[in-house]
Amino acid sequence: MKGAIRAGVFAFVGLAVAASALAQAEWPQWRGLGGAGKAASAAPTHWTPEENIRWRLPLEGRGHSSPIVVDDLLFVTSAVSGDPAPGNEAIIHFLGGEEFLHPDSLGADRKLDILLFAIGRHDGEVRWRRVVRSGALPYDNRHRVGSYANPTPASDGERIIVWFGTHGLHAFDLAGEALWSRDFGGVGTVGMGVGVSPVLDPELGLVFLQNDMEEGQGSFLVGVETATGEVRWRLDRGERVGWATPVIEQAPDGTRVLVAVGTTTNQGYDASTGELLWESEGLGGNAVPSPVPSGDGVVFAATGYPRKRVVALDVADGTELWSYQKGQGYVPSPIYHRGQLYLVSDGGILTALDGGTGEIVYEGGRMPLPARYFSSPLIAGERLYLTSEDGDTHIVRTGPRFEVLATNSLGEPVMASPVVVGGTMYLRGTEALYAIAPAADSGEDR
Repeated sequence: MKGAIRAGVFAFVGLAVAASALAQAEWPQWRGLGGAGKAASAAPTHWTPEENIRWRLPLEGRGHSSPIVVDDLLFVTSAVSGDPAPGNEAIIHFLGGEEFLHPDSLGADRKLDILLFAIGRHDGEVRWRRVVRSGALPYDNRHRVGSYANPTPASDGERIIVWFGTHGLHAFDLAGEALWSRDFGGVGTVGMGVGVSPVLDPELGLVFLQNDMEEGQGSFLVGVETATGEVRWRLDRGERVGWATPVIEQAPDGTRVLVAVGTTTNQGYDASTGELLWESEGLGGNAVPSPVPSGDGVVFAATGYPRKRVVALDVADGTELWSYQKGQGYVPSPIYHRGQLYLVSDGGILTALDGGTGEIVYEGGRMPLPARYFSSPLIAGERLYLTSEDGDTHIVRTGPRFEVLATNSLGEPVMASPVVVGGTMYLRGTEALYAIAPAADSGEDR
């Protein structure tokens, strides 16, 4: 099979260069190194709101971004909606040529503070707090259960780069000094809010933004110099609004391919130049789950609404290697490990597919507690971690047999995705950020 996946090879081989370049950024962006959602260490297997919580830090405002980890610091964003902003109204949206207002959109009529925090990784103390933007800011609404701080920051170990759609792309140094800002104009998302996170390639010195808007008017993909904020390349896309963060996967000839998925088309670009390398049939549904790389020349992309579709794409030429029509939820991203692709439904039902063929390994893997799922899965220590909106994290055995090994409750709702570095899990609830780790003498497998 073209672009065949060699099971077991993934184990960060394809990310070795990036890992060395990001030696200080241990969890540098959305879903960690390469966007794979895989931790280099094991993770805790037992906690409650009172047990194995190293620290709990209440966070002001609202945000569903995940933290990133650079040296001994965590970086996370938030947004505080304030007083009414007279005259502020969301832009008018059109779908199919007709005016459209989503019944769950709100927020544009309020003032807003957009915040970036640096937090001590080991003690949970705020080292610094920066107001990135403030005032009568919103241009568009957000979903009522979303936030104006959905995108996860990215770091090359020297800079922290944050993206807030209409409110700009900003870079800070590790001490919190502003380095540069770039404004890309108004970003309309049919009143749902921005969800795409910046993707950083330190080897190329670029940070990438996929900015698909409304019905495609003004949509673009851009590569920005991380050191200066200057645009190296920018391309018009014409793709309707989406929320899927792109990924970089290396082709057999060594080209670093930036894969951007969409409803109408999936596309592969030369990350260094922006050259369009290939284009294939799109997902046919809303591009919300982020694609995931195999580490071996294949990217898996998925949509869960209004249809379900999962595809395996050869990054060399965009060939669709296989597709599957069930199992995928609206928001959670899939994850790939040792030859298997795991899909999460909106209700937390797990499906495992053979990554090479798309054949079903198992389906109907039901979590023990009914709930909705917005958080994307993580793999650490040969276990899959899946957190529900209710704050229950289910630990599932990886491999060909479905088995829930444990369930742990945080005691508050969770929308963000977990991060694991050095045996500690960092998990953002709707009220606070948590560091979860057993005591050093507990003997728990980490």
